[in-house]
Amino acid sequence: MAEKWQKRINNKMKKLLFVFVIFPLYFFGQINPINFENSGVGSGWTWTVFENDDNPILEIINNPISSGINTSRTVAKFTARRLGQPWAGCETLHGSDIGLFSFDSSNCIIKIMVFKNKISDVGIKFVDPTSAAQPEIKVSNTLVNQWEELTFDFSSRIGVFPIIKDQIVIFPDFDPNPRYDDEVILFDNITFTGYNNPVSWECINSICTPQNNNNGSYSDSLSCVNFCMQSSTFNYNVNKKKIIRISNFLGQECSPNKYIPQIYFYDDGTVEKKLLKYY
Repeated sequence: MAEKWQKRINNKMKKLLFVFVIFPLYFFGQINPINFENSGVGSGWTWTVFENDDNPILEIINNPISSGINTSRTVAKFTARRLGQPWAGCETLHGSDIGLFSFDSSNCIIKIMVFKNKISDVGIKFVDPTSAAQPEIKVSNTLVNQWEELTFDFSSRIGVFPIIKDQIVIFPDFDPNPRYDDEVILFDNITFTGYNNPVSWECINSICTPQNNNNGSYSDSLSCVNFCMQSSTFNYNVNKKKIIRISNFLGQECSPNKYIPQIYFYDDGTVEKKLLKYY
C-alpha cells in the first residue's frame, strides 16, 4: 500500500513539474510571425489606429500585389490621412495579441514587408503593460510600388527599461513633410529573428544580480529583473576584440563608468553586459 501511494505522489509531482517547466515558455514570448492570414496571426487582433484624423480602421485585405517577395494571400492596409499626424499609426491591445516578451539575442531583429508609393520612414516601437516605452526605431523604404522587407535592429534595447513588452506599435508613414493626399500603405509578415552575428549573451564568469524597483533606470516596471553582468576590469578581453560602442540600459551612448552596468558592443559583432569593478 505504501509503495502504491508513493507511486501516485511521484506521478503527481512529475505532472506538477511539467506544468511549472512549460508554463513560462507558453506565457513569456511574443507571437511570431505576424502574417495576417485567416489561419495565422494578426488578422484577429485588436488594432487601434491613432493620431490619424478620423482614424480609419486597419483593414485586413486580399493582397492586391501578390508578387515579388510577398505572395501571401492577405495583408494589412493602413490609410494615412492627409490631415493625420506624421506619427499616425496603429497599435495592438495590451494584455493580449502579441503576448509578454523581452528582447534577447534570439528575437531582437524585427523585419516587416511594406508596399508604399512614396519614400518615408516606417517606425516600430514596443510598449510595456504600464505604457512605458523607448522611442521608436525608424527605417525608410528604398523602393516604391513593390514589396520591400525592412529590417529593424533592436539589439541595443536588450536589457533596457522597460524590459517586458506586451504591445507593438507601427508607424507606416512617419514623414515630417505634409501629406497632400491620403496615403495607402500595405504591410505584412512581421518577424522576430536572431542577431545576424554569432552572439553569446551568457557572460563568462558572470553573476545574476537582481535589480529592484528602487534602482530606476535598471529596474523593470513589473518586477525585479535579473541582469547577467560580468565582473571585470575595463581592459578585459580588449586585446581580442575592439570596443566600438558603450551604452547604458536606456540605450544612450556613454563612457565606461565604475560600478554602473553597461552594454559593450564589439567589432566582431558580439555584445556583452558588464559591471566594471576596478581593483
